[in-house]
Amino acid sequence: MTTHRPISVIGAGLGGLTLARVLHLHGIEAAVFDLDASPTARAQGGMLDIHEETGQAALRAAGLYEGFWARHRQGGQATRVLDKHATVLRAEVDDGVGGRPEINRAALRDLLLDSLPEGTIRWGAKATGARPLGEGRHEVTLADGTTITTDLLVGADGAWSRIRPLVSAGTPVYSGLSFVELHLYDADNRHPRAAELVGDGSLFALGDEKGFMGHRDAGGLLHIYVALKTPADWATSGAIDFTGTGTDASTGTSTEQAKAALLTYFEGWDDRLRALITDAEGPLVARPIHALPIGHRWQPTPGVTLLGDAAHLMSPFAGEGANLAMIDGADLAAALVAHPDDFGTALRVYEDGMFPRAEEMAAESAANLGLCFTADTPRGLLDFFAAHDAEAARTA
Repeated sequence: MTTHRPISVIGAGLGGLTLARVLHLHGIEAAVFDLDASPTARAQGGMLDIHEETGQAALRAAGLYEGFWARHRQGGQATRVLDKHATVLRAEVDDGVGGRPEINRAALRDLLLDSLPEGTIRWGAKATGARPLGEGRHEVTLADGTTITTDLLVGADGAWSRIRPLVSAGTPVYSGLSFVELHLYDADNRHPRAAELVGDGSLFALGDEKGFMGHRDAGGLLHIYVALKTPADWATSGAIDFTGTGTDASTGTSTEQAKAALLTYFEGWDDRLRALITDAEGPLVARPIHALPIGHRWQPTPGVTLLGDAAHLMSPFAGEGANLAMIDGADLAAALVAHPDDFGTALRVYEDGMFPRAEEMAAESAANLGLCFTADTPRGLLDFFAAHDAEAARTA
């Protein structure tokens, strides 16, 4: 069965939803297709800092700025930098005037989802391929065997986009760094040492070109990432079993084995930091960090474009992934509203603004990754903050 949609968005992440929302405000409907079976099919991740010039600007365009502030988490802009001995080298409090308020990703996504008319999103619609039909029209094949045709196709489908090959041969490259994601629940009551270590906002505990990064979420949840320089196949080579399902009569579950293996990377580190691993609850999740080449772009392609990670995947060390996805969605919508009968012009206007912005942020992200994991870390991160402080004082 084939259906036709004038504007089709593949992916119901923050960028795709922002695009659909802003278009809806201007009386233009878009159909959104997502591979998840429902909006609650999988966890959405932890906290996001939403920047004034990007994410907050997108929320203003979407008419959701006040709703965002009603849902943001007070205190989330606090930051602590520690060394491997858990010595606090920098501590910032959230004074309520910073430009990067925090919000849980799921809460932000729900805000966007609730703003769209029922039926905008087709859940359980995984795109498996796409092909041009000529004159700017495209056909998308879904996993259930159905197809859609569309006059404008937007790939908002993340790092391993099925739409990207229509415009670019670019593929994500392993950054050399892997995260292992873990959680500690109700930390104030159940893990008070960890709660004190992390503080009210974000934690960076770095040394020996590795470390712990994390943040406090609502309800005392601590969301922690163990960061290691590893080979590209480290997470899948079997050296550590991250499935959380294997058992052994003598050693217990594979999660406990994975914890023990991770701890070997942190011999000599403070016991309070090591306890972030030993006290973690639930399975550990390996997340190799990939990025598209800095400056990734493509020649204008009739009837198709990309936004968010599909267009400019980068490491999380500029804190811009979600913010760029949202401003991409808002800017693309604005271009379509301004040129409703000329998709070619609308896409050119959007891409001309998106490419240089993404290139700048991708370069910053790569540079920040480098300064966080040097031989004398966390010195590079401390110098970065000091330079930021000096610039803020100069322009105050």
